Order: sequence, then structure tokens, then C-alpha cells
Amino acid sequence: MWLVFTLLTTLLWGFADLFYKKGARKGEEKYSHLLTGITVGLVMGAQAIFTLIFGDVGYNPINILIYLPVSLFYIISMVVGYLGLRYLELSINSPIENSSGAVVCILCLIFLGERMDLLSAGAVIIITIGIIFLGWLERDKTADLSPEDKKYSRSVFALIFPLIYCVLDALGTFFDAYYLDDIATTPLVGVTEETFENVANISYELTFLIAAVFMLIYILVIKRDKIELPKQGDKLCAAVFETAGQYFYVFAMSGNAVIAAPTISAYCVVSAVLAAIFLKERLKPAQYIAIGAVIIGIVMLGIAEGLAEA
Repeated sequence: MWLVFTLLTTLLWGFADLFYKKGARKGEEKYSHLLTGITVGLVMGAQAIFTLIFGDVGYNPINILIYLPVSLFYIISMVVGYLGLRYLELSINSPIENSSGAVVCILCLIFLGERMDLLSAGAVIIITIGIIFLGWLERDKTADLSPEDKKYSRSVFALIFPLIYCVLDALGTFFDAYYLDDIATTPLVGVTEETFENVANISYELTFLIAAVFMLIYILVIKRDKIELPKQGDKLCAAVFETAGQYFYVFAMSGNAVIAAPTISAYCVVSAVLAAIFLKERLKPAQYIAIGAVIIGIVMLGIAEGLAEA
């Protein structure tokens, strides 16, 4: 069954990316990135509450505060990523965001004194070259944006958003290791070997729910803007696919990490294919080469991670 869960996670996250892009309405909704964050937070919060009611977790609410630094890195990175989708093709955005594993390797090398294996080192180099090449190719391109978004019209500037996502997501993963590396050293309260990963995930989802409430207050009360519910269908689909993928991810990785890790890490391939089919995205051959290099590097990192966990 682990293979089924692996394929499901890969497909679900690929479709989530597609609907994230469809929900990033250029010029139609000024706060589309916040609205996407609100929708994801509500769906994840519902998932967390369902788990608390029907699952035997033994959850202590103080863990929301304990796990807060990691949760904030993940949540902020995702909202920044939603913003970036307004200005950049999904085929380019998704591979760059999924390069966060390379940043994690560099952080471990610098701050933890860990040695990087040859496969990981090669992957980091390939990803870095691919992203630099993408930036060079995008330097003179202008996106089809509304007048209020013209300040982001140069796509080389738009690359900043997925790069920020990449760094923040990597920092979340880096600090996540402190919480989830060992049951004996985790600062999480009231956890067991069977529950401490689930407790961390619930803490993250509940924090996202709280963040969704604050974003909702910001739009409705502070900015006095309105929310057009009929336009939120794509965002809701993205949130459902994202949350379902997260659910199956745990079972996939616990089954056979050596194969599951590189397969899931390449879900941006699914995103690129879906973007070509449903969004009619067309890139230059050189851009596909650069994206292909980034994806190869991501898969190499996934293989290295799987071998390390085997």
C-alpha cells in the first residue's frame, strides 16, 4: 500500500499546485494570496479537529506554542508562495519552491557541521545552476499582469517569491528536525513514539487555522474588503488536495522512504504537466532544460534522503 500512498501524494500535491495557480487571480482579487491562505487554514484546521475528536492522540494545547516557530516558517512560506503564483508560470514556480531540500543541506553543512554526501552535493550544484539559468532566461520577460501589478512585471523579480518560499520552507524543515529527530529530545509535551509526529502536524494545522482567522479579520475589518465566495472554488480545491496529500504522505514515508522520498519530491513534474494541459503554459526550450535540471537535482536529493533513512 505504501506505493499507492506515494502515488496519491504525488498526484494530490501536483493538483494542489494547479488549483493554487488557478486561484491566484491577477488583478481580480487584490488579496488572493491571503484568501488562499485562509482557505487552506480552514481545511487544515478542520482536519486537525477531526483528528483530535476521533484519533487517540492525547494532545496538549501547549504544543501549539512550543511548535510555533516551525509552524510560522511553513505558513509564511506558503502565503508568499501563493503571492508569487500571481506573477510566474507554475512550470517555473513549483520546481524552484521544491528546491528547499538543497537549502536544508546547506544549513546542515554550515550550522550542524554535517558532511554532505556526493549525491547531495551534486544535487545542490545542479539545482543552483538550474535556478541561476532560469533567472537569466527570465531577465527580459514581462508577464501579462494588471496595471496594479506592473511593478512586478519583470519575471526575474518575480523569482524572488518562490526563492523566499524555498528559504523559509527550508528553515522550517531544518528546525523541524529539532522537534522530530528523537522522542528523547523533543520539546513537545505529552507525546509518545507513536504520536509525536502527529502532535507536531496537529499543532501546525491548528496554528494555520488561527492564522486564517487573523487574515480574515485583516481583509474584512482592517481593509474593509469583501470576499466573493463564488470565486473561491479553486482555492478550496487546492486546500483539499494539499491536506489530503499531507495525510497520505505520512503513510508513504513510513512504508518505504527510499522510493517514496524521490517520487514525492518530484511532484513538481506533475504540476508542470498539468500546467501545460489545463493552463496552456508554453515555455522556451531553454527554460524546459533549466527546469529539468532543477527537477533532476530534486530527485537526487530525494534519493539521498531515502538512502539516509533506510
